[in-house]
Amino acid sequence: MDCHLTFEKFMDPATLPPDFAAAIGRIAYDSASVKINVALEHLPNFTSCPGTEPGPQHRGTVHLCPDQDFIERAYDDAKYGYPSKAPVVECTMPSSLDSTVAPEGKHLMSMFVQYAPYTLKDGPWTDAIKNDFADRCFGIVEQYAPGFTASVIDRQILSPVDIETTFGLTGGNIFQGTMPVHELFMFRPVPGYAGYDTPVKNLFLCGAAAHPGGGVMGAAGWNAARVMLGGR
Repeated sequence: MDCHLTFEKFMDPATLPPDFAAAIGRIAYDSASVKINVALEHLPNFTSCPGTEPGPQHRGTVHLCPDQDFIERAYDDAKYGYPSKAPVVECTMPSSLDSTVAPEGKHLMSMFVQYAPYTLKDGPWTDAIKNDFADRCFGIVEQYAPGFTASVIDRQILSPVDIETTFGLTGGNIFQGTMPVHELFMFRPVPGYAGYDTPVKNLFLCGAAAHPGGGVMGAAGWNAARVMLGGR
């Protein structure tokens, strides 16, 4: 649970030390990521490593971004309030390792896509905007794996707003707060409280909002448990 929900929604910030409450209020939750879950007839047939049977090219995570300039241009669109014209697509295919997550012979792909801002310049997220963005993402994959789009059975598109609404992640931020240098290490979640304890007695932070931050790694929970058990 992020700090906004913990300290500003589920309790009265006025009951917290003023400096702590003010620091919590300054945490940024800007997000520019879309999640697309895709049901597939078969795994992508990448031109660089052909084959639709599960292989090393389908395991781990596949990032489709040719260079740093491509990433910069993708972010530039979001910076001005628009979904990227040429997004950075990160693909994970869990069914290549675990066949039980999809019907026999079928597959799943999870796309983590950047960049698409929480707040759009020209109005709210709509199904039309989401589908147009997903089509562009599929077009990117198609460049590396021709025939990908034809293999799609169905898709679920989650904008940053959908991610917030569905999973309770403020701003649609999967890291429970942005991760610039000034909000990491001894500054996470706020200066003076990087040790997992909080001004509230017996309340400890143990998720991505705490050090070392985002990602599903369990490190924050491990560290918080050690603190609670007195094993700093």
